[in-house]
Amino acid sequence: MTATESPMTSCCGQTRCDCNPSTAPTPLAVDDRDLAALCKALAHPARIAILRRLLAADTCVFGTLADLVPLAPSTVAQHLAQLRAAGLVRQWDDGAHSCYCVETERLSALRSMIEKL
Repeated sequence: MTATESPMTSCCGQTRCDCNPSTAPTPLAVDDRDLAALCKALAHPARIAILRRLLAADTCVFGTLADLVPLAPSTVAQHLAQLRAAGLVRQWDDGAHSCYCVETERLSALRSMIEKL
């Protein structure tokens, strides 16, 4: 910003810009809220590591994911809950074991939303 510019100066140099009156604030779109929720779910390195380990397995993982990442099982469970809530990971029980898979369609939707930014 130059010495003559005000922090309130708009794109055309006026204090109030009327260049494009159609740019009035609009409510957040559903995709914006969804993208924010997905980004929040990925906002911790442990959750990214868990997602990467599941993707690298290229199949559903049975048993505890605590064996795949250097975290306490309770910590892994908390991170998995965040990933499941965002729809990025699916879990189901197979008798005595739990199975975890990446929801690849949801991950593709995330990629698509990011590309549209």
